[in-house]
Amino acid sequence: MVTIIKRKNEIPKAKLAFIGGSSTFSINFPGDLHLPGIKTIDKKSFSTPFGESPEVTVFEMNGEAVLTIRMHGWRAGVKRADASRQIFWVFEQAGVRNILVEGGVGAISRDLALRDLIIPDDYIDLSLRKDVYLSDNYLLIMRDPLCPELADILIKTCKKTLPDRKVSRAVYTVTDGRHFESRAEVRMIQRLGGDVVGQSLCPEVYLAREIGACYAGIYLIVNRAEGIGPDWSHRELKDIFFQEAVTIGKVIIESLKQIKKKKRCRCSRLRKKTLLK
Repeated sequence: MVTIIKRKNEIPKAKLAFIGGSSTFSINFPGDLHLPGIKTIDKKSFSTPFGESPEVTVFEMNGEAVLTIRMHGWRAGVKRADASRQIFWVFEQAGVRNILVEGGVGAISRDLALRDLIIPDDYIDLSLRKDVYLSDNYLLIMRDPLCPELADILIKTCKKTLPDRKVSRAVYTVTDGRHFESRAEVRMIQRLGGDVVGQSLCPEVYLAREIGACYAGIYLIVNRAEGIGPDWSHRELKDIFFQEAVTIGKVIIESLKQIKKKKRCRCSRLRKKTLLK
């Protein structure tokens, strides 16, 4: 049984965390999934060196505490870079070691169709949010940026629970938003080798490495990027988000259950002490 002691700004300890994106934004995660062994314990914001954090939900999953945050912590009046710092500072204090994320992305590869799922194994960062970190203490090696063990868990869970759904590995290209990309930008990304485009993988992947945590995500194809096939429909994009939310939420819960306490990946060893001191 998880015990949460409610004291001012005391962050509960947890090894597991989930960052919700647009694909689960329309539901109350995890409550709306109505799964056995899942119980919401607490919801609270915390003071951080980067401002007040977004609301953190603590839930119990078969006796283990899990932290979760909606829509990457993005909210009105808060810069996205600050939201990321707030989240990962809380995760660091909580002792989080494994992070799963989800989101919606636009397809650039013509092999991808609407509602397909992708598990990134690499990224191209075209965002301007480069200077986002918690401290100057580490040199971050991005040789294997997404944890291969967590990615394998996500793939196996999808194949087991969604046998008719296409699941692919992919290169995720990150842009800033909040606007989508132009046709010329999409053609550039295509030439660079990007398979999908979205707005959330960076700086999260850097911050996960900085706190020594493993990080991997599952992303739903919700539209075709500009110039890739017919123009996309806002109504269709909205329908995909709402119709797939419970499905994606269940994949996340089942994947969290499969994470082992001891893993063989080298994610934590790709964080080194800085040489600049």
